[in-house]
Amino acid sequence: MEVVFAVMVGLLFAAGLYGLLRRSMVRMIVGMILLSQAVNLLVFFSGGLKKGQPVFVPESGESLLGAADPIPQALVLTAIVIGFGLTAFMIVLFQRVFASEKSDDTARLFHTDS
Repeated sequence: MEVVFAVMVGLLFAAGLYGLLRRSMVRMIVGMILLSQAVNLLVFFSGGLKKGQPVFVPESGESLLGAADPIPQALVLTAIVIGFGLTAFMIVLFQRVFASEKSDDTARLFHTDS
């Protein structure tokens, strides 16, 4: 099952990178979203996939060797919030560029005067 997840993450990385290399700003935003989701899945799957009950620490204090690592799950939750903020910033930035340039083609953005 891990091979399927690895291929899925690889395809998301490839699609995200392809979207970032396009000249349209909308495709760049979609590429960035795909790339951030690929990173989230990569970090999440690095914690390991475990089946079973939720982790509860027994009163005896013994070790839980069969449990999944909760640190990557917490990191992914933080990365999702950061990804939403980055996406909102990119949308506002590209909206301002479109309002001033009247085009979403990044090849027209070489001049620095207004």
